[in-house]
Amino acid sequence: MAQFIEELKKSHGAGELRLSHKGEQVVLMGWVDTVRDLGGTLFIDLRDRSGICQVVLGSEQLNDLQLEVARSLRQEYVVAIMGDVIARGGKPNTNLKTGEIEVLAKDVALLNRSQPMPFQIADNVDTGEEVRLKYRFLDLRRAPLQKALLMRSKAALIAREHFASENFIEVETPILTKSTPEGARDYLVPSRINKGKFFALPQSPQLFKQLLQVAGFERYFQICKCFRDEDLRADRQPEFTQIDLEMSFVTPDDIMAVCDGMLQKMFKHILNVDIETPIPRITYDEAMARYGVDNPDVRFGMELFDITEDTRDSAFKVFSGPATGGGLVTGIVVAGGASFSRKDVDALTEFVKTYGAKGLAWLKRNDGAFSGPVSKFVDVALEKALLEKAAMKDGDIALIVADMDASVARTAAGRLRTHVAKSQGMVNPGQFGFTWVTDFPMFEKDEETGKLAAMHHPFTSPRPEDVSMLSTDPLKVKTRAYDIVLNGQEIGGGSIRIHNQDVQAEVFKALGIGDEEARNKFGFLLDALSFGAPPHGGLAFGFDRLVSIMSGLDSIRDVIAFPKTTRAGCLMTDAPSEVDDKQLTELGIKRLD
Repeated sequence: MAQFIEELKKSHGAGELRLSHKGEQVVLMGWVDTVRDLGGTLFIDLRDRSGICQVVLGSEQLNDLQLEVARSLRQEYVVAIMGDVIARGGKPNTNLKTGEIEVLAKDVALLNRSQPMPFQIADNVDTGEEVRLKYRFLDLRRAPLQKALLMRSKAALIAREHFASENFIEVETPILTKSTPEGARDYLVPSRINKGKFFALPQSPQLFKQLLQVAGFERYFQICKCFRDEDLRADRQPEFTQIDLEMSFVTPDDIMAVCDGMLQKMFKHILNVDIETPIPRITYDEAMARYGVDNPDVRFGMELFDITEDTRDSAFKVFSGPATGGGLVTGIVVAGGASFSRKDVDALTEFVKTYGAKGLAWLKRNDGAFSGPVSKFVDVALEKALLEKAAMKDGDIALIVADMDASVARTAAGRLRTHVAKSQGMVNPGQFGFTWVTDFPMFEKDEETGKLAAMHHPFTSPRPEDVSMLSTDPLKVKTRAYDIVLNGQEIGGGSIRIHNQDVQAEVFKALGIGDEEARNKFGFLLDALSFGAPPHGGLAFGFDRLVSIMSGLDSIRDVIAFPKTTRAGCLMTDAPSEVDDKQLTELGIKRLD
C-alpha cells in the first residue's frame, strides 16, 4: 500500500483514459463500482470523479498474493491499480467514454474496505430522499450529483474570471451583522460578550455592498452565503448562495450588459450553448399582460389574450360582470386543444381554482363553429375577439378565466399557460429562454394590514419621472428595478439604489417608517448616504437556482453539497441540535421548561 501512496502516485483519472493512452503504464485509484469473475479472470469497473474505467485482473499478470487481494474486492472498496492501457477486447462499450480501452493490472492494493451500502451508487436510485440525505457523503458519489457540483465549481470560476475582467474587486462582507427588515425572518446569533443582544446572519449583503460604493470601490462582487428563516420548498434553502455585485455611476443598461456577458460565457463554456445578447427586455406591465406573471417562461408562445372590453355587453354574466365591474376576462388558446376531453378540462378547472379563480370557461372551434357550454353566448364581438385577438383556429380550444379581481384572473391564466405547456410537451428541456423584466412597481399593498410594502426593498430607486407621485399616488410609482428570468424562474434581481437622502425620506414616509425607526434600523446607511454617496446599483443572482437549471435538475438541493430538508434540518449531522445548559448560561439564555 505504501508503494502506491508514497512512490506511485495516481497518474490519471479513471475516466480520462482513451485509445491514445494505449501502451502507457498508469496508476489509478478509486472505488470499485462493479466486480465480475469470469472463469478466474476478474473484471472491475473502477470509479473516481472523472468517470469509470474497466480493469482486468488475471493470473498471468498477478502473483498469488495480488490475486488474493483482487478476489477480496467488493463494491465501494477503495483500491489502487497499476497496469497497462490496452485496447478493449471485443466490442467497445459505447456507454463509457473509456469504452475503447481497459487497464491490464500488474499490481493491486486494497486501500480500504466498505460496509454494505444503504443504497446503490448509481445514476438513478429509488431510495427515498431522507435516506440519501442521511448518508449524503455516499449520495454525493453518484455521477449526477458529482456532475452538478463540478458544474457549480466551473460556473463560480467563470463568474470570478468575468467580473475580474470587467474591473470588479471581490470583497467579503460580514456574516455576523445587525438585524434589519429584509422580507424574511433573520437567523439570530446570541452574543456571549453582550448578553441579551443578538447578531443576525445576513439575508443578503445589500447594505454592505451599498456602503462599499460610498467608500469608492465602484465595482464590487462576491460569491456569498445568505440566510433566511422561512418556510422551505424545493427551490429554497435556509442558507443559499448569491453572486452579488454592485456598481457606481451606472444605469440599468450598464448592469444588465455586465450580467449578460457573464451568462453568455457561462453557458458557452459549460454547456456549449450560445446565448444571444443583449438578452431581451420587457417591462413588468408587459410581462403581466402577455404572460400573467412577472417571471415568464418565454420558450413557447400561447400568450394571454384580453377580451374584457369585448365582453362588456355579453349575455354571459360570468364575463360581463367582471368586464363592467373593473375586473378582467383573459385566457389562452391551446393549438390543437379541441381534442381535450371533458375530464382534461375539468382537471384544468381545478388547477385554476388553486390560484383563486372561481372556474374556467372554455370554447372549442371545429369546422368554423364554436362548441362547449359557453358557445351559446358567443356573439359577434366575442367571436371577432377570439378569431382576431386570440388568433383562434379550427382544432383549438380557448380557456378563459374571468374575475372581479383582475390580479386573480391574470395570475390564474398565467399559471395555467405554463401548466398546459408542460403537460402538452411544448417545452424542450434542453432549451433556455432568458428575459429581463424591468420597471417594477415601487410598492404593493400588504393583504393583512392594508399598508404599503416595498416590492423589492426600501432602497430601490423610483424612476425620476415618478418621484413626485411618492406622496400623491405611490401605487403608480415605478422603479428602476430589474429581474433576470430563465425558463420561467427568477435567477436574479436588482435595482438602481436611492442615493439621495430626500428621496429616501419620501420612500420611508410612504412605507410608514418614521425618522426614529429609520434611524434605529438603517442609521449607518443613512449616515453613509449623507457623505457624498455616488449613484449606484447592482444585482444578485441566485447561484443555486442558476446551476440547478443548467444541470437540468428540479431541486436546488441537488446542486448543494450538504443541503437542509424542508424542515430546515440536516439529517446527516442531526442539526439543529440541543446544547447543554452551560453553553446557554454563558449566553445568558434560559431554557424553557
